Amino acid sequence: MDDLKLRIVPYSHRTHPSHKKVLRLLINLHVFVHRTRYIQSELGYRERLLVTVLSSRSTLNSLAVAVNRTLSSHVSRLLFFTGARGPKALPGMEVVSHGDERPAWLMYHTLRYLEAHFISTYDWFFVSQDDSYINGYHLKELVNHLSPGPPVYFGQPMEFIGGKENWRYCQGASGYLLSRALLLRLGPHLDFCRSDILSSRPDEWLGRCLQDTLGIACAAEYQGLVYISFNLPRNADMDNIEESALAGAVSAHPVRDATLMYRLQRKVSQMRLHRTYSRIQRLQGEIRNLSSLTPDGEASLLWPVGVNPPFTPKSHFDLLTWEYFTETHTFSCHDGAPKCPLQGVWLLDIQQVLEEALEQLNHRYHPWLHFRKRHLLNGYRRFDPTRGMEYTLDLVLEATTKKGHAGVIIKRLSLLRPLGLVEILPMPYVTEATPVQVVVPLMPADAGHISAFLDSFATNLLDPQENVALTVLLVYDVTSSGQVQDVFEGVRGMVSELESRYSFLRLEVTSVRTEIPSQIRLMEIVSKKHPMETLFFLLSVWSEVTAEALNRCRMNAISAWQVFSPVHYQEYNPDMSRHGFSAPPSADFLHDGHFDRFSSSEFCFYNSDFMAARNRMAMEVGAPEDEEEDGAGTELLELFLRHSQLHVFRALEPSLVQRFSLRKCSTLQSGESYHRCVISNLESLGSRIQLATALFNQDQTNST
Repeated sequence: MDDLKLRIVPYSHRTHPSHKKVLRLLINLHVFVHRTRYIQSELGYRERLLVTVLSSRSTLNSLAVAVNRTLSSHVSRLLFFTGARGPKALPGMEVVSHGDERPAWLMYHTLRYLEAHFISTYDWFFVSQDDSYINGYHLKELVNHLSPGPPVYFGQPMEFIGGKENWRYCQGASGYLLSRALLLRLGPHLDFCRSDILSSRPDEWLGRCLQDTLGIACAAEYQGLVYISFNLPRNADMDNIEESALAGAVSAHPVRDATLMYRLQRKVSQMRLHRTYSRIQRLQGEIRNLSSLTPDGEASLLWPVGVNPPFTPKSHFDLLTWEYFTETHTFSCHDGAPKCPLQGVWLLDIQQVLEEALEQLNHRYHPWLHFRKRHLLNGYRRFDPTRGMEYTLDLVLEATTKKGHAGVIIKRLSLLRPLGLVEILPMPYVTEATPVQVVVPLMPADAGHISAFLDSFATNLLDPQENVALTVLLVYDVTSSGQVQDVFEGVRGMVSELESRYSFLRLEVTSVRTEIPSQIRLMEIVSKKHPMETLFFLLSVWSEVTAEALNRCRMNAISAWQVFSPVHYQEYNPDMSRHGFSAPPSADFLHDGHFDRFSSSEFCFYNSDFMAARNRMAMEVGAPEDEEEDGAGTELLELFLRHSQLHVFRALEPSLVQRFSLRKCSTLQSGESYHRCVISNLESLGSRIQLATALFNQDQTNST
């Protein structure tokens, strides 16, 4: 410490000119970094089970179809392997053809296919034959309790003919499980087994291959779980088969025809249904017993026991409305009609509820009374998002006692169809960086309103430099096309000024002359000038679009899968709502308007989807005599609903606001489109309170 000398170092600010270069380099590198699209693949998660079924040319269209219908809903992936050359593709089935009908070679090619395509995706591989019934419920429960760590060959053991002691192979008709670790270790030895092991049975060939190369025999028990398979007797009768024999079995074999496969599935489903009902009754009894220990006692019990309590509204805007119905009609129609017939699934829903109500009554009062439905007097239903669909029925019944006395009574019943299992729907991958082509059709009568649209477009989208382009479609009608002075001269000047102010904006102005300015006719002109992968966002000149609405257009419009029709927020008539006061900013629109569900003036879709639907419409409808009338009465919403297989997604969009305007309803539109246009104009005049106030003030003025 004595040799330590202090030295004062003066402060000097050193500039680092390389920081900008490093930052620029990092930005450039970020462009080339590709992350995986899903968390599952990024973290290395694998699916649980892949089921493979070995089939043949003679049973592919019969037994294999039955296996697919009874098993596909229980597993995430089901593959059928056959040695037939060029089998006919069956709808809803994944069939892999190896072109070699020798059974042992079919097994070899199947294992090679699984190793090449699915070894990194699944933990367990179940192999079976198409003449075996597979209990999908029990198979899924069995696999969920197994650990995929060590090499496992799990099934029903069978002895080799002339084999060594303790050598066992898993019977193919019973099905067997192969772990991922087993396939990884078996892969390098498959070629050796193909050339050195001769066997006419694929299951026996695989068992010998595992014994010779890895020394692994078939195990009937693994991690405390036992693999059980049921041998069906010849000419088996489903009514005489004991439920205990099928309860714990993973598979049942041999199945000689498809009808027996479906009967087995029905019996197993009935067994599980009865077991579920018994479990529900047991749980309800436990809830009743425990309710006595609660502060409120049995008063805390809600009907039905164990179901979520009814939804509690926070305000009068959240009230759940009841819908009145009869056996044939409903009095709450989507198009605003006072009465419409019950059709399709809605009619089936009412019929099932009436049958269930009568069945429950007869079950409860048996054997003292027997009821027979005469007719439905009153019916009410409402959907509760926390419980399900609730029903209140007033039934006119004919009641018969044990002694034969009959009478007519009216009884009110309450029923509940609870919410089922919530599932996650698979959706394609979508990116938020997709460029959006905004299309704005402009009629001569609306030319004076383009200035407000361009101002909001520049403020909301161009100043933040959103990845967006603009197409202004100038529509000349019969009255404007013959004038000397261009009615859109001022519009062209404003568009040129916007283009000069934002040099990065891709802007185009297109002119069209037509007597029928329908959405389809206008989009046909625009779509021809853009590539097929273009994402269009059709807007009205009255719209005020924000970056949030643009992002939802990107996320909800999916090529070859879904189109998006946002429901904009419509401003009420200022004369009714503000009584002469100045207009509020866009942020205050949500306090003075409504969501216009009858309008479809805004639409988001890909050019490829539009062209495919348009071509299909031309093929189904046929070429009209007048080319100008082609698609005249059809809007985009009707086009995608009737002439495409795409999902049409309609949703409320608070970020898409439209100022008040009376739409011009053309008589050339279809009856449904014209009706929606008229209703949209009427509902946009004002709220009920505003209209009532205006009528009251008018009556007061007239009375004086």
